[in-house]
Amino acid sequence: MGLRFIFMLTRNDRTVSDASQQLQTALGLGVRHIGFKDIGLPLEQLKGLNAAIRTGGATSYLEVVSLDRESEIASAKAAAAIGVDVLLGGTRVDDVLPILRDTGIQYFPFPGRIAGHPSVLEGAIDEIVESAKTIAERDGVHGLDLLAYRSAENVPELMKAVCAAVNKPVYIAGSIDTPERIAVVQSAGAAGFTIGTAALDGKYPANGNDLPSQLNAIIRDVAALNKHLSPVHKKNLSIEFAGLHAPWEPKVEVHVNNMQIQVALFKGASNWSFRQHDDQLFFVHRGRLLMKFRDREEIIEPGEFIVVPYGVEHSAVALGEEGCEVLLATSTALPSYPPAGTDLAHSERSRLATWSDGAVR
Repeated sequence: MGLRFIFMLTRNDRTVSDASQQLQTALGLGVRHIGFKDIGLPLEQLKGLNAAIRTGGATSYLEVVSLDRESEIASAKAAAAIGVDVLLGGTRVDDVLPILRDTGIQYFPFPGRIAGHPSVLEGAIDEIVESAKTIAERDGVHGLDLLAYRSAENVPELMKAVCAAVNKPVYIAGSIDTPERIAVVQSAGAAGFTIGTAALDGKYPANGNDLPSQLNAIIRDVAALNKHLSPVHKKNLSIEFAGLHAPWEPKVEVHVNNMQIQVALFKGASNWSFRQHDDQLFFVHRGRLLMKFRDREEIIEPGEFIVVPYGVEHSAVALGEEGCEVLLATSTALPSYPPAGTDLAHSERSRLATWSDGAVR
């Protein structure tokens, strides 16, 4: 699983008043992990917000900001009533676990000592690590919510130490507002992180301060870290075919899973052949192709294709003097496709056998 970005519909530890509007922006951009606080909107509105998150295909998170026992218990009950997928934060594990039992809600409490509002993480790294280990060992605790950038300690070292000490996922919350900090989060071994205020206030480095620009920049940076950006660009078939120098010698353009996509110029007729293990697809780009079978013949026009199943003898014939431009797809390489009547030396017959996996007729 790659690094997970959780967008929080919160500013200064409160759910924003226009959360529903901001949610639609996030969902439209493909954000699939979205959270809010139990403070800022009435319970019924939070229920509606949670329902909209889940209807939009995203996972919902509620993060506790309570500092006393009674309010934290109330927050856990609110999470159960709202029906969120994940409860983040809080420190009173013994009080919260009974409330969440049988709800299906995943629980990620804070390790360490939490104080103030907005919350800060107190204590030395060793203390926080011991707290993390103790909490993570509890049944019903699915992971940890670490306020790393709210600590006065060495933050990268703190994150690495906590992630190495527990065998459950660790999310990093609070004060993440640059791609550099996201990269540090990933290198520390964390499973994900939250961003709320920075995106809503336009503080993340992006092409604009508006929320779509902010979220797009964060999504792009996370995708780059997760190696989810494509290095493949479009190709123009006319240009690729123009680069062919000899007929019957396919050129590999791209691999798609275990398939090879090739371009080839056919002129005249090929030998009769067949393949023992894989099918072939012939797509005509320009020209006309006659595909001969033992029981019939078919003409493939430009824009049409035909699949030749493995084991089926066939001979491809390019109609017209200019030949036929063909896009080929198969699971194994096609070194060359000599025309019919070629006087093949033994080595060339071996090469053709590789191409056809069958007898040369």
